[in-house]
Amino acid sequence: MSNVLIVDAANVVGSVPDGWWRDRRGAAERLRDRLASREGSGEDDEEIILVVEGAARGVGSVPGVRVEAASGSGDDLIVELTAARAAAGCSVVVVTADRELRERVRAHGARCVGPRAVRPVDGPGVSGSTSPRRGS
Repeated sequence: MSNVLIVDAANVVGSVPDGWWRDRRGAAERLRDRLASREGSGEDDEEIILVVEGAARGVGSVPGVRVEAASGSGDDLIVELTAARAAAGCSVVVVTADRELRERVRAHGARCVGPRAVRPVDGPGVSGSTSPRRGS
């Protein structure tokens, strides 16, 4: 049985107010690179899939991380990928804080973890006062 880690890029990137909204594609690329450099990435029995959508489409795959661009809803693609991998007998972990998405992927047997599993919340430039304002 292989292990699959499916990462909700929009949710993980949006979990830390570090200016990601100014360069969504760049933020997704930094997340991809962080995933590729994490211990254990690229092992024969582990597949890492980063699901991007919207302005982050066009981010390319790198060794150890396959990037899937959603043509519509990123959540729908994550559920589709989860269902397919689970049906193939894989152990699937989905990284997201989205409660509705968590329910949908758990229905296919996935385990869920929050963004902190792959992205630290502290560091230079992280401040709650710089987050985008709703409606602006």
